[in-house]
Amino acid sequence: MHPAFSVIFFTVISGLGYGLWVALGARLLYGYDTSPTTALVALGLGGVLVTAGLCSSLLHLGQPQRAWRAFSQWRTSWLSREGVAAVASFVPAVALAWAVSCDASPLLVRGLALALIVAAIATILCTAMIYASLKPVPAWRHHSVPLVYVLLAGYTGGLAFAALRALGGAAIGYEVAGTGILFAALVWPLKRRYWRDIDKPLELPRAAALGLPRERTVRVFERPHTEANYLTTEMGYVLARRHATKLRALALALLVVVPIVALLPVWLFAHLDAAPFLLAASLSALLGAFVERWLFFAEAKHLVTLYY
Repeated sequence: MHPAFSVIFFTVISGLGYGLWVALGARLLYGYDTSPTTALVALGLGGVLVTAGLCSSLLHLGQPQRAWRAFSQWRTSWLSREGVAAVASFVPAVALAWAVSCDASPLLVRGLALALIVAAIATILCTAMIYASLKPVPAWRHHSVPLVYVLLAGYTGGLAFAALRALGGAAIGYEVAGTGILFAALVWPLKRRYWRDIDKPLELPRAAALGLPRERTVRVFERPHTEANYLTTEMGYVLARRHATKLRALALALLVVVPIVALLPVWLFAHLDAAPFLLAASLSALLGAFVERWLFFAEAKHLVTLYY
């Protein structure tokens, strides 16, 4: 599929914002000491990132002014469910900001934190299911797609939240760095397995491109086109194998290798100034997420390409 930057920006940046909310919510839910200033900054920054991502997604629509109509199809459309969940997630975020600023009871703060976590993860899953539910694109139907969406959102958002706390002067313990290293270690096998599986040739006949049963025989009397057209450029984006290999290596280096190298000193040395290391890990993971998401779209092919 042709990789549209607006959709790539939307999935990565909104995922970062929701991951930031999840990381903050998890810390508040478990009762860890978090300064009101840090909590409010995290809530505000997460809201800005989520809003920027949602606004970017409108650029991919043919008629952006009609985007509001998508909210009415939540019973059958994952896109509509995503919109409803995205708007609904602002309710616990705003309520939690009020509770933190007013020094509300710990029980109320924990309840709102849990609601924010659930709403953020639900929105990320809805975003992932927009693609995972599309049967004509086999690469997106892979079982790891929803898990990777949630994992990368939590990973990038968690690193950003840790860097934010460190920049605010909070002491970062080894458990934070250890959690980041664990998330990075989980990304590696999931993406390697995904790429290995989508590299396998599609064992589907040409009839699949026309929506016909597998046993039906489809014969082509002449080529369906004489030059590139919309379907061949949008549904069958060509990415050279050598370029894909390099970009996959770059994605894993930015997502896994660089963050682990940056987090190791924080994990090993207790009194180290963790801010620059966490900031480096966070920025590297974010760049890696952009590369990974570009590959996610560029390497996927619609079944209509079997006909062409």
